[in-house]
Amino acid sequence: MVRTGTGRARGHDLGRPAPGPFALACGAVCVWLCLCLWWGAEPAPAQPVEMAAPYEYMGWGDPQPPAEVLDDSGLHDLTLAFVLSRGACNPEWDGRRPLLGGVDQRAIEQIRAAGGEVDVSFGGWSGKKLGSACHTPLALADAYEKVIGAYSLRAIDIDIEHNELRSKKVRQRVVSALALVREADPSLEISITFPSSQSGPEASGQSLIADAVAVGLHPDSWTIMPFDFGPPTGTMGAASIQALEALAGELSKAYAITLAAAYEQSGISTMNGHTDEASETVTEQDFARILSFAGEKHLARVSLWSVNRDRPCGGDGPEEECDGLPQGPLAFSSMLAGYAG
Repeated sequence: MVRTGTGRARGHDLGRPAPGPFALACGAVCVWLCLCLWWGAEPAPAQPVEMAAPYEYMGWGDPQPPAEVLDDSGLHDLTLAFVLSRGACNPEWDGRRPLLGGVDQRAIEQIRAAGGEVDVSFGGWSGKKLGSACHTPLALADAYEKVIGAYSLRAIDIDIEHNELRSKKVRQRVVSALALVREADPSLEISITFPSSQSGPEASGQSLIADAVAVGLHPDSWTIMPFDFGPPTGTMGAASIQALEALAGELSKAYAITLAAAYEQSGISTMNGHTDEASETVTEQDFARILSFAGEKHLARVSLWSVNRDRPCGGDGPEEECDGLPQGPLAFSSMLAGYAG
C-alpha cells in the first residue's frame, strides 16, 4: 500500500533500498535522452496539398477572399486556376495577368499567411493552353517550372480538356513534360484532371493514361470531372461513383496494379450545384455520398468547381458567383474540409 502523505510506491514500503546517486544519475540521463529524441523527432507528414483543395478562380466573377474561405470553411488548401499561355510558351494567369505582382500572387500570399497552401492549376476549358503553345516537352516543362519556381510550389494540377485533350500529339507532349518535371522534383505533387462520362474515361482520357504509362509517369492523382455529360442515370452522386469505379478499373489495367492501389491514385472534381447541363444538379447529399465513397476507397484527391460558386444565389440563376442551391455559404467547401483520405 502507499503510505498516507508520502506518495511513495509499495516497493519502497516493502524494504527495497532507496536508489543511490548512480541510479539517480542514470535515470536523469535516460530522461534527458528521451527528451532529446522527442524534440528531434520528425513532425507528422502534412496532408497532401491536393487532397482536399477546391478550385478558386481569381479572374472570374466576384471571388471570395481566399483567407476568409479557409477560415470560414476549415479548409487547409485551395487550388488556384488557371495558368494559360500569353503568346508562345509564356505562362501567365488567364493568359493575361502576370505571375508576380498581381491579384493571384496576393491570393497565394494571403492563403499562406492564413496557414494554408496552394495547388496551381494549368489549363481549363477556355483560353490558349501551354500544352499547345509550347512545341516540345522540354519547352513545356520549362513553362511549368517557371510557375513552380515563382511560388515555390508543392503541388500543381494539369486540367487537360478541350483542344489539349483532343490532340494525341499534345496529350503526349503534356505527359512527357510532366515526366521531366517529376524527374527534376520527385516530391512535387502532380494531379492530372480530365473530363469523364458516367461510364468513366472516354477514348481520349484512356489514351492520356496510356501515354503516361508509356513515358513512366505516375501522377499522384488521376482526377476525373464527371459532369456536363447529359442526363445522369440516377443521382449525380451515383453517377460520380460509377465513373470513379470505371476510372479505377482503367488505372488498374493500365498500370498493372491492384484495384485498391488504383483507387488510391484516383480523384474526383465535381461541380457543386447546377452544372452547365439543365438535367444535372450536384446536391449536398450527392457530395456527402461522394465523400463517403472517397473515404472508403482512400481517393488521392477530392475537389470541386468552385469556391466562387459555393454560396446561394441572390434571386438570380446559377452563374460564376453562386450554384443555384438553397445552401449556406461555403456549404460544399466546409464538407470537403473534413476529407482526410
